[in-house]
Amino acid sequence: MALSIDDIRQLYGSHGGIAYSGEPVTQLEHALQSAMLAEQAGAREELVVAAFLHDLGHLLNLQGESPTVQGIDDQHQYFALPFLRRVLPEAVLEPIRLHVDAKRCLCAIDDGYFAKLSADSVRSLKLQGGVFSIEEAQAFLAKPYAHDALQLRRWDDQAKVEGLDTPDLEHYIARVASVSARYMQDKQQDKTATGLV
Repeated sequence: MALSIDDIRQLYGSHGGIAYSGEPVTQLEHALQSAMLAEQAGAREELVVAAFLHDLGHLLNLQGESPTVQGIDDQHQYFALPFLRRVLPEAVLEPIRLHVDAKRCLCAIDDGYFAKLSADSVRSLKLQGGVFSIEEAQAFLAKPYAHDALQLRRWDDQAKVEGLDTPDLEHYIARVASVSARYMQDKQQDKTATGLV
C-alpha cells in the first residue's frame, strides 16, 4: 500500500509529538530541522524530501520513545520504503535506506565523528551492526546515493536543537508533493514512450 501525501501529513499529525529517542526534540521537530538544514545547504529538492522523511519508519513501526534502551532496532530505515516506493523516486528512497549505514561509515572514515554522537545514537549504532571496517566503508561509498546519505546523516545528527524555529509541516509536505508529482509525471511519460499505456 502506498502512502498518500495526506497519509504522510496525518502520520506527523498523529505521532509527530513523540519524543525523539531521548533527545530534546519530537519526531516532527527532528524531521523539520533535518529538512531545513538540507535546504540551507542548497540540497536539491529530492534530498530535502529525504531529509524530511528519513525517520518516517519510526512513525509507522511504533516502538515507544526510546526503543534502543530496550535493545530494539526498529529497522526504521527500511520500514517506510514499501509505503513510499510507488510515489517517490530512488533519489529520495536510497538516502533514507542508507542513512543508518552512513553513520556506520562515518564512524570508520571520520576520526572525530563517533565522539559527537548522542547517547542514543551510540546505543543504536551497536544494535545496527557497529562501526564499518575500512573494506565495508569503501563498499558503502561505491553505492549510488552513498554521498547523499552521508550528507543526510550529518543533518540528522545536527537536527536535535530544542526550540529551534523552522518552516512548518505544510512547507515540507508541499515539497513532498512537488517531488511526487514530478516523479509520477516522469513515470507516465516513460510508459507512454515505451507504448505501455
